[in-house]
Amino acid sequence: MLTLFTTAKAFRGRIGIAQRNALKSWKLLHSNVEVILFGDDEGAAEVCAEFGLRHEPHVERHQSGMKYLNYLFEKAQAIGRYEYLCYANCDIILTDDFYRAFVKAVGWRKRFLMIGQRWDADISEPVDFTDPGWSIALRHHVQKVGFRQAMHYIDYFAFSKGVYDEIPPFLLGRSWWDHWLVWKALSRDVPVIDCSSVVMAVHQNHPHTYHPQGKQGTHEDVLAEQNKGLAGNGKHLRITADSTHVFAGKDVIRRAPPFRRLTVWTLPKLWKILIFRTFWLRKPLGLRRKNLSKVAQKLRYKL
Repeated sequence: MLTLFTTAKAFRGRIGIAQRNALKSWKLLHSNVEVILFGDDEGAAEVCAEFGLRHEPHVERHQSGMKYLNYLFEKAQAIGRYEYLCYANCDIILTDDFYRAFVKAVGWRKRFLMIGQRWDADISEPVDFTDPGWSIALRHHVQKVGFRQAMHYIDYFAFSKGVYDEIPPFLLGRSWWDHWLVWKALSRDVPVIDCSSVVMAVHQNHPHTYHPQGKQGTHEDVLAEQNKGLAGNGKHLRITADSTHVFAGKDVIRRAPPFRRLTVWTLPKLWKILIFRTFWLRKPLGLRRKNLSKVAQKLRYKL
């Protein structure tokens, strides 16, 4: 029913562990799931052989060595076994809650895009997938030591074939393409479902050693600016808060509340500015920034 596709970095060190955890979790989602790994990166062929994944060694690259997103989407839709696909970053663990939400979306509409927030957690060891309760143990661990990221962190995109027939030559490993994918679906009147309330997609923290300036460099360097230009210089960008529909419980998809972006994005940002600029007033009242920041976080994640 579902073709998951991605590309990876070399399978070594902490990122190698994270990628193996992610790919194995996808393989275990359901017998009707196909997983395609693009790229001839170190260890890719061996991991695909070990897990029983489909390996496509060729991927088109920029002169910098960065991979083109449009090639992955075009090729996956052309060769994928199923009518529905999902691109996910190769460090994201998905469990049965993701597959249940996907099946619900398929029964709801033929054409859609399903996205959601991720949970960040330190996971530096291989997940024991031989344990029947591995997903429950993982969830408890993430709830204990991790946290749910803001609504502009989008790491997986489940969609019906044909939603993305034309994609600019975005470069993976740099910013802006993810928000463009949301905008593109909305621009074509494709319902965008936020499944954050029912899906715990786990991002395994790891250093961004592939860029000399770390994570910040992936937002600001020349290649990032190139991606931004392809996204209409920032005009064609949307986030999870712009979703047209949300999960209200595990089995109900409903229209997103009006002014949702204002309540989950704009107001918390204004609240944060207020916190930083009112120290002179908060100090006499004994209001600590740490406690007020917690209120802001709850405002962002709960509404």
